[in-house]
Amino acid sequence: MSWLKKIGLINIDWTLFLSTLPLLLVGLVTMSSFGGSNYFFERQVIWITVSIFIFFIFSFIDWRFLRRSEVVTGMYLFILITLSLLFLVGQIKGAQSWFSIGGVSIQPADFTKLVLIIVLAKYFSRRHVEIANIRHIILSGVYTFIPFILILIQPDFGSALIIFLIWIGVVMVSGVSKKHLIAVGTLMVIAFSFAWLFIFAPYQKARILTFIHPLADIRGAGYNAFQSQVAVGSGQILGKGVGYGTQSRLSFLPEYQTDFIFAAFAEEWGMIGVFLVFIFFGLVIWRIMENARVGATNFETLFAVGLAVVFMSHFIIHVGMNIGLLPVTGLPIPFMSYGGSHLLVEFAGLGMLMGMRKYALAYHRDDMKNEFLGPQ
Repeated sequence: MSWLKKIGLINIDWTLFLSTLPLLLVGLVTMSSFGGSNYFFERQVIWITVSIFIFFIFSFIDWRFLRRSEVVTGMYLFILITLSLLFLVGQIKGAQSWFSIGGVSIQPADFTKLVLIIVLAKYFSRRHVEIANIRHIILSGVYTFIPFILILIQPDFGSALIIFLIWIGVVMVSGVSKKHLIAVGTLMVIAFSFAWLFIFAPYQKARILTFIHPLADIRGAGYNAFQSQVAVGSGQILGKGVGYGTQSRLSFLPEYQTDFIFAAFAEEWGMIGVFLVFIFFGLVIWRIMENARVGATNFETLFAVGLAVVFMSHFIIHVGMNIGLLPVTGLPIPFMSYGGSHLLVEFAGLGMLMGMRKYALAYHRDDMKNEFLGPQ
């Protein structure tokens, strides 16, 4: 423990960090087990290396400057401008929207999630005691609605859904009343009806209809969902073995390295492997919530809660769409799916949490000392 303190790593939650490594590893193994090309594997190794480096760099930073209104406002405006620029100079394909810079694709929607968490944590950290006033729910909803719409019309329904869930999660932790919760639910129905009539693209409507009747169009909109279910089911208890997943190796399962990596993994590793993934991911969420519990202020606590919402939402929706319980939205599963943007955001968020943990631990040590010994 003393050597960790000397190099400044005493504040790292090692249970949290080490729990991400098996998830990263099984993602890499799944990518490398299909076909002769190691393109995705090799690029993912680079992204993982960069992301872990950012995690440790961010853990050294004192993030209390994020409590300043001008800093948060600047970040919020920057991300809105970036999302708007996508429609001018970005590349949009299906439900993926990104900037291509020097052969590297950056998806702003991933970074928007982290910025929104900071914005909402800043807003409610000073107003959480007034959450019973619906004005604060509406105003925070406006802050959320703008990036939500900009992402939805790309169109990226999956990321827009995560943006909405971040808001719901932070608001509920802040102490929303039941009548306001009912009001939010009503607004959700109205918003969905509006989106269905005027915003959703035909392929998005097809995905939702396919969810209701998954076998109605197996060769069309329901093909991906059907093949994913076949892959998961064929894994049974012990799986087919690494490199023997026929659905993926024979190209029946599309996008096995991103949208359907859970299905590809389940086919090869079976229920035992899936159970282990659930355990390690559960450890990650548990440690994030533990850090939320010991946050130095409401800002740190709300930031951790928002981060947990992002991880849980991605995990639940990705697994749900892979096993046929939720419509296909194209969301990656944290740590396992191929891609640089989401990995950078995941480890940047965890690194920020570690940086906040550093002064949170000092705050609680001083608090306990004052409780037993009195103010010094």
